[in-house]
Amino acid sequence: MGAKHKTLVEAGASRPVGNRILVGDCIELMSGLPSGSVDMVFADPPYNLQLTGELRRPNDSLVDAVDDDWDKFDSFAVYDKFTRAWLKEARRVLKDDGTLWVIGSYHNIFRVGVALQDLGFWILNDVIWRKSNPMPNFRGKRFTNAHETMIWCSKSPEAKKYTFNYQAMKALNDDVQMRSDWLIPLCTGHERLKDDEGRKAHATQKPEALLHRVLLASTEPGDLVLDPFFGSGTTGAVAKRLGRRFIGLEREARYARIAEQRIAKVIPGAPDDVETSKSKSSEPRIPFGWVVERGLLPAGSVLYDPSRRYRAKVRADGSLSAADATGSIHRMGAHVQGATACNGWVFWHMDVEGRLVPIDMLRQKLRSEMGAVAAPAA
Repeated sequence: MGAKHKTLVEAGASRPVGNRILVGDCIELMSGLPSGSVDMVFADPPYNLQLTGELRRPNDSLVDAVDDDWDKFDSFAVYDKFTRAWLKEARRVLKDDGTLWVIGSYHNIFRVGVALQDLGFWILNDVIWRKSNPMPNFRGKRFTNAHETMIWCSKSPEAKKYTFNYQAMKALNDDVQMRSDWLIPLCTGHERLKDDEGRKAHATQKPEALLHRVLLASTEPGDLVLDPFFGSGTTGAVAKRLGRRFIGLEREARYARIAEQRIAKVIPGAPDDVETSKSKSSEPRIPFGWVVERGLLPAGSVLYDPSRRYRAKVRADGSLSAADATGSIHRMGAHVQGATACNGWVFWHMDVEGRLVPIDMLRQKLRSEMGAVAAPAA
């Protein structure tokens, strides 16, 4: 590692310094990061829009289009070479179980997708960001461009332990499974950053709601997120608010200053507030027998279904007995109903002062106790 990049890494460690904005070429700066050190990459690269002239509204007023030099490339070949170079470095710095998100429009996203697959990434989803307030097509010769595409991928087909907070996404979506088409408005109003003359501070500023969903879906509190095209700092602002760490790389010093000022105003969420909901499959398995041996439901206790139509007695080995059979809480729940399967934790209830309470409450109690034991002392 060259001397010019030593400040990217904590002294005496191979861990990158988090919550930093670095000015310079993203490929060169990424080469100064240790391999396998980043939990997630979010990239909003130049789209290579290939604009050939001014875009005007029907009233002849000029549209504030993206015509900055950083979005201009001499040819598709030049753009492809650039794309593969930054993706190659991004893949190197990603942890084996890390993921990468890249956003684009029809101008570039298909070329980026080919490069991703050629470099060994494994595409998990393409997510459509549907804009509720897209810019109209003023010329009236095409459909209105009302969406952008995000590709979400793991580092390789073998990477199976990547983070996906399914339950958190479901909770965010009113307890309905999150789909791959997201209706989110463009960045407008008070969120849109302006310069001293009242103009857009950055032409392609993304809405914080979009990054909130991306980070909540695929990172955990404390994770390190790399944004190689940091721009106005949306990724950093949302990361700070959600208790994630970030590294922002930006070649334009004026954008880096805007991002730094913006992020300085962000108040980070309290640790308890930024925790993500966990799926049932990620929780520790609790056999029913543990409930019995701990004395939470002693042998001889009687359990009922929610309507008190069926009853079974708890045995010392954690099985249940009914009039004509014995077995596990699940098997006996299915047996008394004549069903093929049953979740005994939610089917069987205990009588607590005349009120039926699901035995699952006892499982959650044990899980909480196990979590408290496993957690390190403060």
